[in-house]
Amino acid sequence: MDIHEYQAKMILRDYGIPSSDFAIVTTMDEAKQAIDELKLEQAVVKVQVHAGGRGKAGGVKLAKSRQEILNNVEKLLGMRIVNNQTGKEGVVAHQVMIAPLIDYRKEFYLGAIIDRQNAQAMLIASPEGGMDIEEVAEKTPEKILTIPIGLDGRLRGYQLNQVAKFMGWGGKGAEQGKKVVAGLAKAFIDTDASLLEINPLVETNDGDIVALDAKLSIDDNASYRQPKIQSFYDPTQLPKNEVLAKEHDLAYVSLDGTIGCMVNGAGLAMATMDIIHYCGGTPANFLDVGGSATKEKVAEGFKIILMDPNVKAILVNIFGGIMNCATLAAGIIGAAAQLDIHVPLVVRMEGTNVEQGKKMLAESGLNIVIADSLADAAQKVVASTR
Repeated sequence: MDIHEYQAKMILRDYGIPSSDFAIVTTMDEAKQAIDELKLEQAVVKVQVHAGGRGKAGGVKLAKSRQEILNNVEKLLGMRIVNNQTGKEGVVAHQVMIAPLIDYRKEFYLGAIIDRQNAQAMLIASPEGGMDIEEVAEKTPEKILTIPIGLDGRLRGYQLNQVAKFMGWGGKGAEQGKKVVAGLAKAFIDTDASLLEINPLVETNDGDIVALDAKLSIDDNASYRQPKIQSFYDPTQLPKNEVLAKEHDLAYVSLDGTIGCMVNGAGLAMATMDIIHYCGGTPANFLDVGGSATKEKVAEGFKIILMDPNVKAILVNIFGGIMNCATLAAGIIGAAAQLDIHVPLVVRMEGTNVEQGKKMLAESGLNIVIADSLADAAQKVVASTR
């Protein structure tokens, strides 16, 4: 789950990480009020969307007067950001941040991720922050420092000193910087984050270390432990089908292909997408209805798949373990009869009561193609799209 920049800054403030004042506005009247309350003559105006690369996409503007601030707010409210992080549909900015301009002399990068290869949380620091941090990591890896973060989120004194030296901090900046590093590491663990970054982290002309931007993503599986962050959920930043899937507790990710997939079990869903590719097709989605799928979940799954105009066929791949095949067949029949499924529907079943389930599908009178194996199902569904 992603949250907005200003929400991430609110979280970081709880861990002693300073950031500039800001106001979040959704209308021009709110913008005028914010300018007055913050007493702004100059400001940075930033779209609030669940995506990075906002500056390169035109979603960050500097303003040198009150009228210029208002002009930029008007331009950015409702702006659609499209880049490699958002996909071709992009995301719309319904909120804009207004913050005072800060004079600074140096940009840094500070972040934390889960290192899957080493199975641990990892702090990442670089004295070269800003929009091109990916290029820095690729071309000058010696400017990237990584330090493991303990399960309690605490870093030892020598590790903090190592970061301060690597970043080139001295005096007041070193002490403030070490507090920021320690706070970020603790916040990363406490929030069940999968990504937490400050880019840029800056040293102001007065020598203070301040977070100018922040990004936080948490593990969806841990969201129940994070009620404050869960309250930041913004459905406007997701495609409608993903919002609907979340409402019905379905694991759904939209893709660019033409074959809709409904599977019970994440591993089986990945294998299904792989074999579709192997047979020359492209999956339109990842959809896991769960091991204990109900008739209602199956019906909602079909609705979500059919919302995608690119879907030319649907493959249902079910293993009847916790839920037997007869019950799942009843759900498929009910959903297919209720909905206008105007594309070929291929069903592959294995597991408990599989023969009964196949018989129910065959006798339903509906246009359902029954497959004998996963390979057979993939071949049939791919052929139906040609």
